[in-house]
Amino acid sequence: MRKATVAIVGRPNVGKSTIFNRLIGERVSIVEDTPGVTRDRIYAEVEWLTTRFNMIDTGGIEVSDEPLLTKIRHQAEIAIDEADVIIFLVNGKDGITAADEEVAKILYKSKKPTVLAVNKIDNFEMRDQIYEFYALGFGEPFPISGTHGLGLGDLLDEVITHFPKLEDVEEDDEVIYFSVIGRPNVGKSSLVNAIVNEERVIVSNIEGTTRDAVDTFIHKDNQDFVIIDTAGIRKRGKVYESTEKYSVLRALRAIDRSDVVLVVLDAETGIREQDKTIAGYAHDAGRAIVIVVNKWDMIDRTETSMQEFEDKIRNQFQFLDYAPIIFLSAKTKKRLQRLIPIIKLVSESHTKRIPTNVLNDVIMDALAMNPTPTVKGKRLKILYTTQVAVKPPTFVVFVNEPELMHFSFKRFLENRIRESFGFTGTPIHIVARKRS
Repeated sequence: MRKATVAIVGRPNVGKSTIFNRLIGERVSIVEDTPGVTRDRIYAEVEWLTTRFNMIDTGGIEVSDEPLLTKIRHQAEIAIDEADVIIFLVNGKDGITAADEEVAKILYKSKKPTVLAVNKIDNFEMRDQIYEFYALGFGEPFPISGTHGLGLGDLLDEVITHFPKLEDVEEDDEVIYFSVIGRPNVGKSSLVNAIVNEERVIVSNIEGTTRDAVDTFIHKDNQDFVIIDTAGIRKRGKVYESTEKYSVLRALRAIDRSDVVLVVLDAETGIREQDKTIAGYAHDAGRAIVIVVNKWDMIDRTETSMQEFEDKIRNQFQFLDYAPIIFLSAKTKKRLQRLIPIIKLVSESHTKRIPTNVLNDVIMDALAMNPTPTVKGKRLKILYTTQVAVKPPTFVVFVNEPELMHFSFKRFLENRIRESFGFTGTPIHIVARKRS
């Protein structure tokens, strides 16, 4: 089920990035960054009062030399497109400016729920400065201070009251939901069309929870699949093409609802930083992943071309060492027939459960070959291990002192689990917990 999305929108220099960083750094929790994953500071998964949602920061958008109001409009339109609720941020010390009014006009037309926040109200005596902002027409302004963290709790309390009831959408556990993500022009639309046309057994179009997206139901190899359409929801294409980093936002909603994510790379242009950014979000979300190298028909190949490209992927995407790689051409459909079996394989891994007794036999055998580490005279003792969840497979290791479980030893355990049970294409989470 997808999470709601909140965008912070406003003219330059009102403190959007300060508020964003304050929220994800102190007032809410954020999924930890994974080593090797490139990060643009425009998006975070956050939690407030047990409610998880996505937050977009429009403060760091890089745009070419265009008039100021055009820049503001492009920033706002992109964020508004993706958001369920808008935080309209203004500067309390400056009062209402022409640029604020320009942003307000865009928000009026969007008809999205909008909460007005007046930043830089650093103390109680300054609260009188918020009243003129009623003139913007968005109801009660919320006085806040990004610098001091004042008023943010009241702001978020109001924001979450406007979230849509996303939990009303139920999805079939027997169906494999997969999405196709990647930066612009890697061939996502072509791949979706190739898969659909190849099957020629479209049952129906299912309205998805993503606005303006239509999920496609197909049946293949005795398995039902739903393709979560990210390619078909492009609006104002020129805006998105001119701000490539926002292709990340095209993928976020799809990732939320996917069991399997196809990360598409372009064989012609090679690997870009944006590819790693987008793939990193799927990895952080714990989804099963297949790396698809598209346009393989467009390059001059030698006997070693495929292995050389695969080596580059493994070097650049070290955090996806578990993900299988498939080379294909959506245009010619060459090797396309291998894709569905791989999707089934990684989905099975994503939902695989290991009996506790079998799992502990493997762990004990591993410890016999590689004893637990000693830190400052204390040795880590592993009492037992059990699998507590799937999607992704999650294992709790009960130990004497969790802080003695170093990252490298977790990695060792993960490798032994993979060697014994497979888990192709899915991340594995290992949690050290002290036995009570």
